[in-house]
Amino acid sequence: MAERTSPTQHRRGRSRGSHQYAELDTQEGRGSSIREGAGVMTEMKEITEDQDEEAKDLSIGPAASLRDVELAFDEMGTGEVERLFSNLELRDGKFERREGSELGATSLVAGTTVGAGILALPAVTLPSGVIPSSLTLILCWVYMVASGLLIAEVNLNTCCNLGQANLSLLSMAEQTIGKWGSRLSGLAYVFIHYALLVAYMAQGGEILGVAIQKLTGMDEPLPQPVEAATFAVLFGGFLFLGSPGFVEKVNNVFVLVVITSFLGLLTLASTQVDPSALLRTDWKSVAPAIPVMFVALVYHNVVPVICTQLEGSTTKITNAIVRGSAIPLVMFLLWNAVIIGGTDIQTVKEAAGDGEIFDPLAQLRGGSGGAALGSLVSVFSEFAIVTSFIGFVIGLLDFLSDLWRGFPSLSKASPAVERAALYCTILIPPAIVAAIDPQIFFGALDNAGTFGISVLFGIIPAAMAWNERYNTATLAATPPLVPGGKITLAIMIGIASALIVEQVLDKTGVI
Repeated sequence: MAERTSPTQHRRGRSRGSHQYAELDTQEGRGSSIREGAGVMTEMKEITEDQDEEAKDLSIGPAASLRDVELAFDEMGTGEVERLFSNLELRDGKFERREGSELGATSLVAGTTVGAGILALPAVTLPSGVIPSSLTLILCWVYMVASGLLIAEVNLNTCCNLGQANLSLLSMAEQTIGKWGSRLSGLAYVFIHYALLVAYMAQGGEILGVAIQKLTGMDEPLPQPVEAATFAVLFGGFLFLGSPGFVEKVNNVFVLVVITSFLGLLTLASTQVDPSALLRTDWKSVAPAIPVMFVALVYHNVVPVICTQLEGSTTKITNAIVRGSAIPLVMFLLWNAVIIGGTDIQTVKEAAGDGEIFDPLAQLRGGSGGAALGSLVSVFSEFAIVTSFIGFVIGLLDFLSDLWRGFPSLSKASPAVERAALYCTILIPPAIVAAIDPQIFFGALDNAGTFGISVLFGIIPAAMAWNERYNTATLAATPPLVPGGKITLAIMIGIASALIVEQVLDKTGVI
C-alpha cells in the first residue's frame, strides 16, 4: 500500500449477497488510501496551520482533510491492499509511519492468554481426567478464536464506517447493536476485567510475597493485604511509567521467561507422571471446568489494540490471533496432562469430600515435588500472571479512555492527570478486593468465565457481526473473517447462552 496517496476521486458500493464492500478509486491506484487511526494522530488532536504544508507533502491535501479521506477497500479481500490505514506520528515536524509488529501483537495475545487461567486449570480438570478435559479445551479454543476474529472483523468495519480507529468494544457495540447492547457490553467488560484483576492481584501477590520472604530471609511472609498491594504498585507502576515501546519489549521478555520456565517445568514434572492416570476419564465432571477454560483462553480485550497496532491488516491480525492463542493452547494441553498424570486422585477426592478445591500447584510450590520443581512452578506462575495482568490493564485502559472522552468535563484534564486518574481507577478497586479476600482466586475466575466472558466474548461478538452483516446497509472494510454465515453465529450464541443457563441452575442447586 502506498504511503503517499492522492485525494479520493469517488467511492462506489457493491453488494455481495447481504454484505456490502466498498470500492475505492484514487489517482495513484485503486484501494490506496491513508486514514487517521488509533495511534495515527495521537499527538495531533489539533492540527495547526503550520502543519498544513507537511500534510500537503504527504499528498493528502490540507491537514484538516486527514479526517475526511475515505477508508473502505474492496481490495482487502483480494490481498491487493495490505492494510486499512497507516499509523502516523509527528516527529521533528514530519509525519512518520509507525509500523506495528506482528511478533509483538502475537506476543501480546499469547501473554494475555497465559495468565491466571492456566494456574486454575489443573484444579478444575482433575476430576474429569486428561482425555475429556483436553478435547473440551480444544473445542473451547476453536470457539474463542472464532469470537476473537469476529471482534476483529467488527472493529475494522466500524473503524471504516466511523472514519476513526482505536475503538473500544463499547463503541463497537453501540454502533452495531445499539445503546442497550453497548451498556450490556460495558457492564460485562468491566465485570470481567475487575474480576480477573482481583484474581491476578490475589494470586500474584501471594506468590510475590513468598518470593520476597525467601529473598530477604524474613521469618514471616508479608501480610496478605500487603502482598496484593505490593503486586499492584510494582507492576501497575511499571505500566504507568513505561512507554508503550518499552512495555512491549519487557512483555516480550516476560513471555520468553514464561515459555522457558514452562519447558523446564514440563521436563521435571513429566518424570512424576503415572501413565495409568492419563487414561482415567469422567465425562460428567468436565462441564464445570468450561468457565475456567474460557478464562484461560481469553485474550479478546487486546483485539482492538492489535487491530490498531497492525494498521487494519487482516492477514497480520488473523495470524496474531490464531498463532498467539495456539501457543497457550499447546502449553495448556501439555500442562494439563503432566499435572493430572502426576496427581494422586485419592487426594483430590478427599478434598472434594471436604468441600474444598484441591490445588495441585499450591502443593508443588510448597516443595512437594522437590525444591527445583517448586521454584520453577513459582517462577512460571508469577510471570504467567504478570503477562496476563499487562494485557488486561492495557485493554481496560483503552476501554476507560474511550469512556473518559464521552465526558467533556473530564476530557479537559491534562494528559498527565487523565493518565494518573485512569490508572488509579483500574488498579485501586481490585487491589482493595484482593486485600480483603485473598482466597477469592477460584471464585473470581469461575464467575468471570460464566457470566462475563460468555456474554462479552461469546454472545456479543456474534450479535454484533450478525447485525453488521445482515441488518445494516453499511460498507464493510473486510470480508467475514469467520466462515459459516448465520449458522455459525447462531451456534456461538446458543453455546454461550446454554453455558450461562447451566451454570445458573448449578449454582442455585436446581441441578
